[in-house]
Amino acid sequence: MAAALKTRRDGESLWAAKLREFRRAFTGLRREESIAGYMFLLPNLIGFLVFMLFPILFAFYIMLTDWSLAKPPEFIGLKNFDTMVNDRLFWKSLVNSFYYTFVAVPTGIFIAFWLALALNRKMRGIIFFRTVYFLPQITLTVAAATIWRWIYQPEIGMINHILDWFGIDGPKWIHDTKWAMPSVIIMSNWQGIGFAMLILLAGLQGIPEEYYEAASIDGASGWQRMRYVTLPMLSPAIFFVVVTSLIGAFQAFDQFFVLTQGGPADATTPLTLYIFNNAFKFFKMGYGAALAAVLFVIILIITIIQWQLAQRWVFGFEEDE
Repeated sequence: MAAALKTRRDGESLWAAKLREFRRAFTGLRREESIAGYMFLLPNLIGFLVFMLFPILFAFYIMLTDWSLAKPPEFIGLKNFDTMVNDRLFWKSLVNSFYYTFVAVPTGIFIAFWLALALNRKMRGIIFFRTVYFLPQITLTVAAATIWRWIYQPEIGMINHILDWFGIDGPKWIHDTKWAMPSVIIMSNWQGIGFAMLILLAGLQGIPEEYYEAASIDGASGWQRMRYVTLPMLSPAIFFVVVTSLIGAFQAFDQFFVLTQGGPADATTPLTLYIFNNAFKFFKMGYGAALAAVLFVIILIITIIQWQLAQRWVFGFEEDE
Protein backbone atom coordinates (compact mmCIF):
# COMPACT_ATOMS: atom_id res chain seq x y z
CA MET A 1 0.00 0.00 0.00
CA ALA A 2 2.81 2.41 0.93
CA ALA A 3 4.75 1.51 -2.24
CA ALA A 4 1.70 2.16 -4.42
CA LEU A 5 1.08 5.48 -2.72
CA LYS A 6 4.74 6.47 -3.18
CA THR A 7 4.59 5.55 -6.90
CA ARG A 8 1.42 7.59 -7.29
CA ARG A 9 2.98 10.55 -5.58
CA ASP A 10 6.15 10.20 -7.66
CA GLY A 11 4.03 10.03 -10.80
CA GLU A 12 2.10 13.13 -9.81
CA SER A 13 5.34 14.95 -9.01
CA LEU A 14 6.81 14.00 -12.38
CA TRP A 15 3.66 15.11 -14.19
CA ALA A 16 3.61 18.40 -12.31
CA ALA A 17 7.25 19.00 -13.19
CA LYS A 18 6.62 18.26 -16.88
CA LEU A 19 3.61 20.58 -16.82
CA ARG A 20 5.64 23.39 -15.29
CA GLU A 21 8.37 22.85 -17.84
CA PHE A 22 5.84 22.97 -20.69
CA ARG A 23 4.24 26.13 -19.36
CA ARG A 24 7.65 27.77 -19.00
CA ALA A 25 8.62 26.87 -22.57
CA PHE A 26 5.22 27.91 -23.94
CA THR A 27 5.33 31.23 -22.08
CA GLY A 28 8.81 31.92 -23.39
CA LEU A 29 7.71 31.06 -26.94
CA ARG A 30 4.70 33.35 -26.69
CA ARG A 31 6.88 36.12 -25.33
CA GLU A 32 9.28 35.76 -28.25
CA GLU A 33 6.38 35.77 -30.72
CA SER A 34 4.91 38.86 -29.09
CA ILE A 35 8.22 40.70 -29.25
CA ALA A 36 8.64 39.75 -32.91
CA GLY A 37 5.09 40.88 -33.67
CA TYR A 38 5.60 44.24 -31.98
CA MET A 39 8.88 44.71 -33.84
CA PHE A 40 7.09 44.20 -37.14
CA LEU A 41 4.41 46.69 -36.08
CA LEU A 42 6.90 49.25 -34.80
CA PRO A 43 7.68 51.00 -38.15
CA ASN A 44 3.97 51.44 -38.87
CA LEU A 45 3.34 52.61 -35.32
CA ILE A 46 6.15 55.18 -35.55
CA GLY A 47 4.80 56.40 -38.88
CA PHE A 48 1.31 56.73 -37.39
CA LEU A 49 2.57 58.68 -34.37
CA VAL A 50 4.81 61.01 -36.39
CA PHE A 51 2.72 61.61 -39.50
CA MET A 52 -0.86 61.25 -38.19
CA LEU A 53 -1.40 61.39 -34.44
CA PHE A 54 1.02 64.23 -33.72
CA PRO A 55 -0.26 66.46 -36.59
CA ILE A 56 -3.86 65.83 -35.50
CA LEU A 57 -3.16 66.76 -31.89
CA PHE A 58 -1.06 69.74 -32.99
CA ALA A 59 -3.89 70.92 -35.27
CA PHE A 60 -6.29 70.90 -32.30
CA TYR A 61 -3.80 73.13 -30.50
CA ILE A 62 -3.07 75.63 -33.26
CA MET A 63 -6.77 76.12 -34.05
CA LEU A 64 -6.85 78.07 -30.78
CA THR A 65 -3.94 80.27 -31.85
CA ASP A 66 -2.97 82.94 -34.34
CA TRP A 67 0.02 81.53 -36.21
CA SER A 68 1.48 82.84 -39.45
CA LEU A 69 4.61 80.60 -39.46
CA ALA A 70 6.75 83.75 -39.22
CA LYS A 71 6.26 84.09 -35.47
CA PRO A 72 5.41 81.74 -32.59
CA PRO A 73 1.74 80.78 -32.16
CA GLU A 74 -0.26 83.25 -30.09
CA PHE A 75 -3.12 81.79 -28.05
CA ILE A 76 -6.43 83.50 -28.91
CA GLY A 77 -8.97 80.95 -27.66
CA LEU A 78 -12.08 80.57 -29.81
CA LYS A 79 -11.54 83.73 -31.83
CA ASN A 80 -10.96 81.73 -35.02
CA PHE A 81 -14.40 80.20 -34.70
CA ASP A 82 -15.92 83.61 -34.06
CA THR A 83 -14.28 84.84 -37.27
CA MET A 84 -15.62 81.79 -39.08
CA VAL A 85 -19.24 82.60 -38.19
CA ASN A 86 -18.97 85.96 -39.98
CA ASP A 87 -16.87 84.67 -42.88
CA ARG A 88 -18.92 84.72 -46.09
CA LEU A 89 -16.41 82.58 -47.98
CA PHE A 90 -16.55 79.93 -45.26
CA TRP A 91 -20.31 79.52 -45.65
CA LYS A 92 -20.01 79.53 -49.44
CA SER A 93 -17.31 76.85 -49.36
CA LEU A 94 -19.40 74.81 -46.93
CA VAL A 95 -22.41 75.00 -49.25
CA ASN A 96 -20.17 74.02 -52.18
CA SER A 97 -18.92 70.97 -50.25
CA PHE A 98 -22.46 69.84 -49.48
CA TYR A 99 -23.55 70.50 -53.06
CA TYR A 100 -20.69 68.48 -54.48
CA THR A 101 -21.04 65.62 -51.99
CA PHE A 102 -24.79 65.11 -52.10
CA VAL A 103 -24.96 65.31 -55.88
CA ALA A 104 -21.80 63.41 -56.83
CA VAL A 105 -22.22 60.51 -54.39
CA PRO A 106 -25.85 59.50 -55.15
CA THR A 107 -25.40 59.82 -58.91
CA GLY A 108 -22.09 57.95 -58.79
CA ILE A 109 -23.50 55.07 -56.73
CA PHE A 110 -26.60 54.88 -58.94
CA ILE A 111 -24.50 54.57 -62.10
CA ALA A 112 -22.07 52.16 -60.41
CA PHE A 113 -24.98 49.91 -59.36
CA TRP A 114 -26.30 49.54 -62.90
CA LEU A 115 -22.80 49.08 -64.26
CA ALA A 116 -22.19 46.32 -61.72
CA LEU A 117 -25.43 44.62 -62.77
CA ALA A 118 -24.42 44.82 -66.43
CA LEU A 119 -20.92 43.51 -65.76
CA ASN A 120 -22.15 40.68 -63.56
CA ARG A 121 -23.34 38.72 -66.58
CA LYS A 122 -21.50 35.80 -68.13
CA MET A 123 -20.58 37.00 -71.58
CA ARG A 124 -17.63 37.05 -73.92
CA GLY A 125 -15.02 39.69 -73.14
CA ILE A 126 -16.56 40.62 -69.79
CA ILE A 127 -13.13 40.83 -68.12
CA PHE A 128 -12.05 43.40 -70.70
CA PHE A 129 -15.06 45.61 -70.02
CA ARG A 130 -14.57 45.34 -66.25
CA THR A 131 -10.96 46.42 -66.68
CA VAL A 132 -11.90 49.35 -68.91
CA TYR A 133 -14.43 50.70 -66.41
CA PHE A 134 -11.98 50.34 -63.53
CA LEU A 135 -8.95 51.91 -65.25
CA PRO A 136 -9.87 55.55 -64.43
CA GLN A 137 -9.81 54.63 -60.73
CA ILE A 138 -6.07 53.93 -60.83
CA THR A 139 -5.35 57.10 -62.82
CA LEU A 140 -3.82 59.96 -60.84
CA THR A 141 -6.44 62.61 -60.10
CA VAL A 142 -4.04 65.37 -61.16
CA ALA A 143 -3.48 63.73 -64.55
CA ALA A 144 -7.19 63.07 -65.05
CA ALA A 145 -8.14 66.63 -64.09
CA THR A 146 -5.53 68.04 -66.47
CA ILE A 147 -7.01 66.07 -69.38
CA TRP A 148 -10.56 67.05 -68.45
CA ARG A 149 -9.51 70.70 -68.21
CA TRP A 150 -8.62 70.49 -71.89
CA ILE A 151 -11.82 68.58 -72.73
CA TYR A 152 -13.91 71.31 -71.09
CA GLN A 153 -12.33 74.16 -73.07
CA PRO A 154 -15.19 76.17 -74.65
CA GLU A 155 -13.52 76.82 -78.04
CA ILE A 156 -11.21 73.85 -78.64
CA GLY A 157 -12.54 71.30 -76.13
CA MET A 158 -13.68 67.88 -77.34
CA ILE A 159 -17.16 68.05 -75.77
CA ASN A 160 -18.16 71.34 -77.38
CA HIS A 161 -16.56 70.20 -80.64
CA ILE A 162 -18.83 67.12 -80.67
CA LEU A 163 -21.87 69.19 -79.69
CA ASP A 164 -21.11 71.55 -82.55
CA TRP A 165 -21.57 68.66 -85.01
CA PHE A 166 -25.23 68.54 -83.96
CA GLY A 167 -25.65 72.30 -84.07
CA ILE A 168 -25.59 72.67 -80.27
CA ASP A 169 -23.78 75.62 -78.75
CA GLY A 170 -22.06 74.09 -75.73
CA PRO A 171 -21.67 75.90 -72.42
CA LYS A 172 -18.41 77.30 -71.08
CA TRP A 173 -18.25 74.45 -68.57
CA ILE A 174 -15.59 75.20 -65.91
CA HIS A 175 -15.59 78.89 -66.91
CA ASP A 176 -19.30 79.29 -66.13
CA THR A 177 -20.54 79.66 -62.53
CA LYS A 178 -23.59 77.48 -63.27
CA TRP A 179 -21.73 74.69 -65.06
CA ALA A 180 -18.45 74.64 -63.12
CA MET A 181 -19.58 72.42 -60.24
CA PRO A 182 -21.48 69.95 -62.48
CA SER A 183 -18.31 69.76 -64.59
CA VAL A 184 -16.24 68.78 -61.56
CA ILE A 185 -18.89 66.23 -60.54
CA ILE A 186 -18.85 64.61 -63.98
CA MET A 187 -15.08 64.36 -63.96
CA SER A 188 -15.01 62.98 -60.38
CA ASN A 189 -17.63 60.33 -61.11
CA TRP A 190 -15.86 59.32 -64.30
CA GLN A 191 -12.71 58.67 -62.30
CA GLY A 192 -14.12 57.28 -59.05
CA ILE A 193 -17.03 55.20 -60.25
CA GLY A 194 -14.81 52.15 -60.80
CA PHE A 195 -14.23 51.63 -57.07
CA ALA A 196 -17.95 51.62 -56.23
CA MET A 197 -18.65 49.39 -59.22
CA LEU A 198 -16.01 46.88 -58.10
CA ILE A 199 -17.38 46.65 -54.54
CA LEU A 200 -20.95 46.27 -55.75
CA LEU A 201 -19.89 43.70 -58.35
CA ALA A 202 -18.20 41.65 -55.63
CA GLY A 203 -21.38 41.88 -53.56
CA LEU A 204 -23.52 40.71 -56.48
CA GLN A 205 -21.29 37.72 -57.08
CA GLY A 206 -21.64 36.77 -53.42
CA ILE A 207 -25.44 36.37 -53.66
CA PRO A 208 -26.33 32.66 -53.94
CA GLU A 209 -28.13 31.68 -57.13
CA GLU A 210 -30.53 29.55 -55.07
CA TYR A 211 -32.26 32.72 -53.86
CA TYR A 212 -33.06 33.80 -57.40
CA GLU A 213 -34.19 30.29 -58.34
CA ALA A 214 -36.53 30.15 -55.36
CA ALA A 215 -37.93 33.57 -56.19
CA SER A 216 -38.50 32.55 -59.82
CA ILE A 217 -40.30 29.38 -58.73
CA ASP A 218 -42.56 31.55 -56.56
CA GLY A 219 -43.41 33.62 -59.64
CA ALA A 220 -41.36 36.74 -58.84
CA SER A 221 -40.73 39.08 -61.75
CA GLY A 222 -37.32 40.55 -62.57
CA TRP A 223 -38.11 43.77 -60.69
CA GLN A 224 -39.37 41.80 -57.68
CA ARG A 225 -36.21 39.68 -57.62
CA MET A 226 -34.15 42.87 -57.63
CA ARG A 227 -36.24 44.47 -54.90
CA TYR A 228 -36.59 41.51 -52.56
CA VAL A 229 -33.38 39.58 -53.27
CA THR A 230 -30.69 41.72 -54.88
CA LEU A 231 -31.06 44.97 -52.94
CA PRO A 232 -31.38 43.42 -49.44
CA MET A 233 -28.45 41.05 -50.02
CA LEU A 234 -26.39 43.84 -51.56
CA SER A 235 -27.20 46.39 -48.83
CA PRO A 236 -23.98 45.76 -46.80
CA ALA A 237 -21.87 46.53 -49.87
CA ILE A 238 -24.01 49.58 -50.67
CA PHE A 239 -23.61 50.79 -47.07
CA PHE A 240 -19.83 50.47 -47.31
CA VAL A 241 -19.76 52.35 -50.61
CA VAL A 242 -22.03 55.12 -49.29
CA VAL A 243 -19.93 55.68 -46.16
CA THR A 244 -16.57 55.70 -47.93
CA SER A 245 -17.87 57.78 -50.84
CA LEU A 246 -19.32 60.47 -48.59
CA ILE A 247 -16.10 60.71 -46.59
CA GLY A 248 -14.05 60.86 -49.78
CA ALA A 249 -16.33 63.50 -51.35
CA PHE A 250 -16.06 65.81 -48.35
CA GLN A 251 -12.27 65.46 -48.56
CA ALA A 252 -12.07 66.00 -52.34
CA PHE A 253 -9.33 68.47 -53.21
CA ASP A 254 -7.15 67.51 -56.20
CA GLN A 255 -9.81 67.84 -58.88
CA PHE A 256 -10.87 71.28 -57.64
CA PHE A 257 -7.29 72.50 -57.32
CA VAL A 258 -6.28 71.42 -60.83
CA LEU A 259 -9.55 71.79 -62.74
CA THR A 260 -10.94 75.12 -61.51
CA GLN A 261 -8.73 76.49 -58.70
CA GLY A 262 -12.01 77.22 -56.93
CA GLY A 263 -13.38 79.51 -59.63
CA PRO A 264 -15.12 81.09 -61.27
CA ALA A 265 -16.20 83.51 -58.52
CA ASP A 266 -15.60 80.83 -55.84
CA ALA A 267 -18.34 78.66 -57.40
CA THR A 268 -16.18 75.55 -56.96
CA THR A 269 -14.33 76.35 -53.76
CA PRO A 270 -15.04 73.47 -51.35
CA LEU A 271 -14.09 73.56 -47.70
CA THR A 272 -10.90 71.57 -48.36
CA LEU A 273 -9.63 74.12 -50.88
CA TYR A 274 -10.58 76.98 -48.55
CA ILE A 275 -8.58 75.32 -45.78
CA PHE A 276 -5.59 75.03 -48.11
CA ASN A 277 -5.83 78.65 -49.20
CA ASN A 278 -5.98 79.97 -45.65
CA ALA A 279 -3.20 77.78 -44.32
CA PHE A 280 -0.71 77.78 -47.19
CA LYS A 281 -1.57 80.88 -49.23
CA PHE A 282 -2.54 83.40 -46.58
CA PHE A 283 -0.47 81.70 -43.84
CA LYS A 284 -3.37 81.69 -41.42
CA MET A 285 -2.47 78.34 -39.93
CA GLY A 286 -4.69 78.73 -36.87
CA TYR A 287 -7.73 79.63 -38.93
CA GLY A 288 -7.01 76.81 -41.37
CA ALA A 289 -6.81 74.33 -38.48
CA ALA A 290 -10.14 75.61 -37.14
CA LEU A 291 -11.72 75.08 -40.56
CA ALA A 292 -10.26 71.56 -40.67
CA ALA A 293 -11.77 70.84 -37.25
CA VAL A 294 -15.19 71.87 -38.55
CA LEU A 295 -14.78 69.56 -41.53
CA PHE A 296 -13.79 66.72 -39.19
CA VAL A 297 -16.89 67.26 -37.04
CA ILE A 298 -19.16 67.35 -40.11
CA ILE A 299 -17.77 64.07 -41.45
CA LEU A 300 -18.00 62.47 -38.01
CA ILE A 301 -21.64 63.50 -37.52
CA ILE A 302 -22.68 62.31 -40.99
CA THR A 303 -20.90 58.98 -40.47
CA ILE A 304 -22.62 58.46 -37.10
CA ILE A 305 -26.01 59.26 -38.66
CA GLN A 306 -25.37 56.72 -41.41
CA TRP A 307 -24.37 54.13 -38.84
CA GLN A 308 -27.61 54.68 -36.93
CA LEU A 309 -29.76 54.58 -40.07
CA ALA A 310 -28.02 51.42 -41.26
CA GLN A 311 -29.93 49.40 -38.66
CA ARG A 312 -33.11 50.11 -40.62
CA TRP A 313 -32.07 49.13 -44.11
CA VAL A 314 -28.79 47.15 -44.11
CA PHE A 315 -29.45 43.41 -44.18
CA GLY A 316 -27.87 41.58 -41.23
CA PHE A 317 -26.64 44.79 -39.61
CA GLU A 318 -26.34 44.50 -35.85
CA GLU A 319 -25.11 47.26 -33.60
CA ASP A 320 -22.32 46.25 -31.25
CA GLU A 321 -23.49 46.35 -27.67
